[in-house]
Amino acid sequence: MNRIPNLSHWAVTHRSLVLFLLIAVLVSGLYAFLNLGRLEDPSFRVPTMTAVVVWPGATAQEVQDQALNPIEKKLQELDQFDNVRTFSRQGYGALSLWLDGGTPKAEQEAAWYQARKRIADLRGEMPAGVIGPQINDEYSDVYSLIWVLQGDGFGDADLDREAEKIKKQLLGVPMVAKVQVLGKQPEKVFVEISHRKLAALGIPLSAVFDALARHNNLTPAGSVDTRTDRVLVRVDGAFHTLDDIRSVPLEAQGRLLRVGDIAEVRRGYEDPGQYRIRHNGADSLALGVVMTHDGNILTLGRALKERMAAIATTLPVGLELKLIADQPRVVEESVWEFERAFIEALVIVLGVCFVGLGWRAGVVVATSVPVVLAAVACVMYLAGWNLDRISLGSLIIALGLLVDDAIIAIETMLVKLEAGFDRLQAASFAWTSTAFPMLTGTLLTVAGFMPVGFAKSISGEYAGGIFWVVGVALIASWLVAVIVVPYLGLMLLPDSFIARRRARHAASRRAGEDAI
Repeated sequence: MNRIPNLSHWAVTHRSLVLFLLIAVLVSGLYAFLNLGRLEDPSFRVPTMTAVVVWPGATAQEVQDQALNPIEKKLQELDQFDNVRTFSRQGYGALSLWLDGGTPKAEQEAAWYQARKRIADLRGEMPAGVIGPQINDEYSDVYSLIWVLQGDGFGDADLDREAEKIKKQLLGVPMVAKVQVLGKQPEKVFVEISHRKLAALGIPLSAVFDALARHNNLTPAGSVDTRTDRVLVRVDGAFHTLDDIRSVPLEAQGRLLRVGDIAEVRRGYEDPGQYRIRHNGADSLALGVVMTHDGNILTLGRALKERMAAIATTLPVGLELKLIADQPRVVEESVWEFERAFIEALVIVLGVCFVGLGWRAGVVVATSVPVVLAAVACVMYLAGWNLDRISLGSLIIALGLLVDDAIIAIETMLVKLEAGFDRLQAASFAWTSTAFPMLTGTLLTVAGFMPVGFAKSISGEYAGGIFWVVGVALIASWLVAVIVVPYLGLMLLPDSFIARRRARHAASRRAGEDAI
């Protein structure tokens, strides 16, 4: 450390500059802490993709051999491929693709693009009747807030209509990435055929199906070329209304009938539904809000609650919006837990230092804690890190280690003052005697968290912030110990305090000599 300039001596000889830096760090740290993003958990990418195929009438083996196996062979060509798992049953099949753990974000997005492209190339080779594959790679989305929409006497159509109106208004709130309506039932057209009429008229059921399929086909009818334009000719046969379905002709024993003569045609919702959401026993729809990756969940929560309060006043009488998942409240409680731990740690440090070192030295040590945390907040803000479970836990872990270097530095200064050193020499001595041992201990402590920070896995991506936050906090505490503590000690330890310490030291030394 002798080749490196004495930072402690520099600090006590450039007091105005150190005071300016101290105030700047505290003010910047307060601003950074108040503007840091708030999340419940750190954002991480789930390296999995699912593909689902539906093939009505096919056996489980046919789904596996003719639909899933070709997709699986194509996906095995991906560079980041780890494994793939398939599941099939009669008329249905699903496939899950997993990439190597710890795949960087850019490579993972490129892998999803390649996977989608390969699956899209296979769609034309799928057997007739296969629906899909339907792909989902958005498993990292987390609902920040969830409301349920329900009301007595309101059917699926009423809930659906109002939910879509609310969704459009929520999408205009800043930091909202997407809004999804959950529990929505697919709308269907039901053709309920009377089997008694079919039997009486001698019409097979397959004839009705064939007639409906033929009239709803989009068939190319060619085009007419003119000197200035090409006019496409279209056959008007597709269904647009329920009356179009009722008017489809059927032949029965030489007579021409309509579908409406033998069947009831109506519009409704899928029954039974694939899944429904019930709240307190009543059918409901849920609206889940996903926040942008760089958002502040506390700010988002306040904005959404204000918007929802305004929307609730415009709903039809009897329709209610109820908040059932409130992540901002959980995050606010987590932040308060850290703030409470910080206050408790500060009180404990003050108490111990006041008893062991005196109140002036105790103030020096206690001041180092908010300075270190302010520096950490600045680094987190500039690096784009958020306050979440991991970063808050890391700061709580670091709180117990932040004062070690400061205590060593101020104690070294007090010992040298008692030994007869002047204030400048005593303040500078911490660099020459304890700076390197303190730095070594700091780096060894940080190295203990290194496996978590560099782990190439989902766990490493989720919890890796422990290494970085604790590392920044401990290195900042070392810098504060060798720069800020000598400056504060020089400013807060007056000559009278030093004289009393020297007198007590001399008295204890004489008492020891007399005892000998």
